[in-house]
Amino acid sequence: MEDDQSLIEIRDLYLNFYTYDGVVKALDGVSLGMRKGEILGLVGETGCGKSVTSLSTMSIVIPPGRIERGRIDINIKGKVYDLLSLSEATMTRVRGRYISMIFQEPRAALNPVYTVGDQVAEVFFHHRKAELIEAAIAQLKKDLNRASGLKRAIYQRELSLYEKMRSNPKSLTLRLVLKTPLIRRFQNRMKVEARKFIVEMLKSLNIPDPARVVDMYPHELSGGMAQRAVIAMSLSCNPVMLIADEPTTSLDVTVQAQILLLIKDLQKRFHTSILYVTHDLGVVAETCDRVAVMYAGNVAELADVVSLFKKPLHPYTRALLESIPRPGEKFVSIPGIVPSLVSPPKGCRFNDRCNYALDRCINVKPELVEVDKDHFVACHLYYGGK
Repeated sequence: MEDDQSLIEIRDLYLNFYTYDGVVKALDGVSLGMRKGEILGLVGETGCGKSVTSLSTMSIVIPPGRIERGRIDINIKGKVYDLLSLSEATMTRVRGRYISMIFQEPRAALNPVYTVGDQVAEVFFHHRKAELIEAAIAQLKKDLNRASGLKRAIYQRELSLYEKMRSNPKSLTLRLVLKTPLIRRFQNRMKVEARKFIVEMLKSLNIPDPARVVDMYPHELSGGMAQRAVIAMSLSCNPVMLIADEPTTSLDVTVQAQILLLIKDLQKRFHTSILYVTHDLGVVAETCDRVAVMYAGNVAELADVVSLFKKPLHPYTRALLESIPRPGEKFVSIPGIVPSLVSPPKGCRFNDRCNYALDRCINVKPELVEVDKDHFVACHLYYGGK
């Protein structure tokens, strides 16, 4: 990464799904970059590779999917790491702490047998345990000043245990001791402190009566409230990157608008970079700073929102914009269908639907090149194809 403002760089990412019908070439050399503090929209038709790209960034692609090659470099506190080369144990520490994800269906992302508070608390205990220990120690010291006799002795012992946890949380002796039921109950104080953090988080998401919601189960929440709970889980550790995978798809229009405003407000407040995956160009125009257009596993065009809507270059981008219904204008659909990714076209994957296709489009895959400042396009029309 040459640019200090660059947060994540996806380079030549290839991903296949091995199915009974053949090898699905879902991502065919995807290259994409995100900057610090921006909202990048990722748009395209269903099945173009948007969600698979975001899942690859989290390194949660499971069989029959397999990343064949490529790099995903992330800049964390000035150091660059290739996410694809990290062990699963290391990625477990990265997920949630540095990269979080809002999934499409909030009720599928929440466990129905645990309360909202329990599920958000899991993130705190996994990634912010040190803060919970410090908060518990601070509260214990206050209680000690007010206690006397037996109660003071109990608080003193509890404080000693927490101070040991703070000095060496990975101590084998400490871990064995904490498995003793009588001693393990002392950790309830951390749960109390976690609850305070969670209530404040829910409050910041404009959830009414957060102290009551924290004890509710997913089935007791409306769609918008459930989505806010998922967002609370995603933002619990103030990640540097948030992936929003069509977070408003299952919500009604009014709640969609509220969630979009909330995401923009949170991005400004926490300075989080957001990869916003959607097929709705109207949402992109309203929400994003830059936009990447994907087609059949490739990035077709990448530009800032104003440039892309004002001067779309790739024939597919133009076709997408022309297919948006407008009052008083004839609806124009894109001819043909998305090609099968089991046996995709050899050259440009859009060539059989393109009105401007050249001879070389059939056999030569176009590269993503910069044709204007920060405006990239993968099309033979823009670099001398014949």
